Amino acid sequence: MSSITTTSPHTITPELPKQLLSYARAGALGIVISVGEDKYPTDAFAWVVALDDKRVRFSVDHNSKTLGNLDRDGLAAVQIIGPDNLVFLIKGVCRSVKTRLESVPMGIGLWEMDVIGARDQSWPGAAPLPLAVQWSGDERESMVKTEQAVFEEMRNA
Repeated sequence: MSSITTTSPHTITPELPKQLLSYARAGALGIVISVGEDKYPTDAFAWVVALDDKRVRFSVDHNSKTLGNLDRDGLAAVQIIGPDNLVFLIKGVCRSVKTRLESVPMGIGLWEMDVIGARDQSWPGAAPLPLAVQWSGDERESMVKTEQAVFEEMRNA
């Protein structure tokens, strides 16, 4: 898997474009898409951090279909929807970096993707709202801090 082709007018680049890199370096919510043994896609929300224009890290829940798919073939795509019509699908080859993130009390591992291509999927004349988590209730403040700690750990693992 070394190239990506498309009939879409949207640009595909072999690395993350500057605006996507800038946004994802800070940490973002994304959707990880993988393919199951049954050949159907599956998706999962994930925390995402770009290390540079060729490497993206993302979280994967333990005991999930996504984890099983990645263990099997190491292929995935990450959908990022950010502000100002920043919409990209990033494809690549993935490997496990860390079995368990220490900054979050849930069973979550860390994976890294070597980017093969980033496809601009922006919408002409409209912009979807960015993916975001709205933490609520008594845990809101602690979860916002936990999320920032997760992004920091993802950058430095």
